[in-house]
Amino acid sequence: MAKASSESGRVGKAEHRTTINVTDGTLIPLKDEGGGLSAWNISFFGAIGLLVLLPILSPDPYLRILAFVPDGLVATFTVTIVSIVFALIIGLFAGLGRISHNTLINRISTVYVEIIRGIPLLVQLFYIYYALGPLLKMQGPPAAILAMSICYGAYMAEIFRAGIQAIPKGQMEAALALGMSRSMAMRRIIIPQTVRIILPPIGNEFIALLKDSSLVSILAVSDLLRRGREYASTSFRYFESYTVIALIYLVMTLFFSRLVAYMEERLRHRGNVH
Repeated sequence: MAKASSESGRVGKAEHRTTINVTDGTLIPLKDEGGGLSAWNISFFGAIGLLVLLPILSPDPYLRILAFVPDGLVATFTVTIVSIVFALIIGLFAGLGRISHNTLINRISTVYVEIIRGIPLLVQLFYIYYALGPLLKMQGPPAAILAMSICYGAYMAEIFRAGIQAIPKGQMEAALALGMSRSMAMRRIIIPQTVRIILPPIGNEFIALLKDSSLVSILAVSDLLRRGREYASTSFRYFESYTVIALIYLVMTLFFSRLVAYMEERLRHRGNVH
């Protein structure tokens, strides 16, 4: 009787368990949040307003700072976009390896994911740049892109694995019954459906990578943060320099958060229609 009561208690707890998801899109306004006074609107348009107003009120130094950092902005986007492309490729193969029935491939993929996710990105950047850089003849942006790709590839692997496993097993069984090989069924049936499922989390990872790209400034990469540091170190305008850099990052991340939320809404609507 006591055992039955204990089981009932556990079931009751399980029924009231709540999953909490915190992502890079938490500032996206909900439909019932109140339109113009939503947190996203206040943050996004407030940051843009400051970026416009500060150079008007105080051209020196704010206008000089804005004229000094554009090439750093290009470097930031270059590192981010190239890294996310390579991370997707690595993540796809590692994610497939994680669900592979081949024990060796499965173990290699799992060990890669566990090791990379267990080491901070900053440590990986230092390791590839300083420890492996001389051996690989790789410095600056290539080393930064390699480190970011390897690090985020491990997280992408888990996204791909979860997305593939979310597809009902019956679809693979039906494809095999129609005479398809497992690899063909994966390419033509499973992965195309997986892409729709994983697009929103991939968008969130892109935003996280965009913010983490600021770490590459320590590797002699002239990204946005490093350009801000260079201006601050020569003009001693630290408050003004880092204020502008912070506002630019805020505008970029909130803008892409809005795109991710819009994409999620479109995918959800399309799923409901079908």
